[in-house]
Amino acid sequence: MDRYRETGAWTVLSAATRRQRENILLHVLKTAGDKPFARIGAATISAGCERRAQTPAQARHFLDAMRGLFRWALKAGLVKADPTASVENPQIRKGDGFIPWTEEHVDAYERRWPIGTRQRVWLDVLLFTGLRRGDVVRFGRQHVRDGVGTIKTEKSGFTVTVTLPILPVLADTLAAGPCGDLTYIVGEGGKPLTKESFGNLFRAACNAAGVPGSAHGVRKIAATRAANAGATVAQLEAIFGWSGGRMASLYTRSADRKRLSVEAMHKLAGER
Repeated sequence: MDRYRETGAWTVLSAATRRQRENILLHVLKTAGDKPFARIGAATISAGCERRAQTPAQARHFLDAMRGLFRWALKAGLVKADPTASVENPQIRKGDGFIPWTEEHVDAYERRWPIGTRQRVWLDVLLFTGLRRGDVVRFGRQHVRDGVGTIKTEKSGFTVTVTLPILPVLADTLAAGPCGDLTYIVGEGGKPLTKESFGNLFRAACNAAGVPGSAHGVRKIAATRAANAGATVAQLEAIFGWSGGRMASLYTRSADRKRLSVEAMHKLAGER
């Protein structure tokens, strides 16, 4: 495992992913660390997933961690076959995802946290940039030139840059603050936050407002707003740092269905 952590396959992962996989691999070492690498087969990996089946996301994270390890081990000649290759991804139950925010949720949060509070800065930076937690806590004045922000996204391994014009509504919130010297989002005392700390604090602010406590839920309504306003798949990918068309298509397809329904509903009455 020490050798694995010195490779590019490990260092290319985001800091958050490395921490997550480190915890998983350390647990595996404690429970099965004396088992030879070459003796671990698909049945062992499947059993590990099955033990985590009650929490499908944990099972998926376990499998991802083991895949990364054994793909490297195969290339390094430590094993003759990758035991994760034939193991299927655990199915995530429908409804296990983050709850998307609605416009009513936004209104409720804004009433509880008006402009001039750091909690309002948190919401508006999330809502009007569409950034993920890991990026939004790094975003600050140093990323903005002539009213346009640019930042490399953590999830891409810092290989994808998103370009984000600072909208007037966000500029007003940032001017009112409070913001930090290097990051717009800060905690008490004006100090920057890790994405984990920010997630906890934002959840508490959401609970106080009576809305779902998820930064990712805000990202979902930001994408929904853009799609409903006519943003194309390419435009959504540029804003949110997606690629491949799959995620962006989910939002444009939903927006198109809504528009087509409104346009065609009169046909039920036989009207033209």
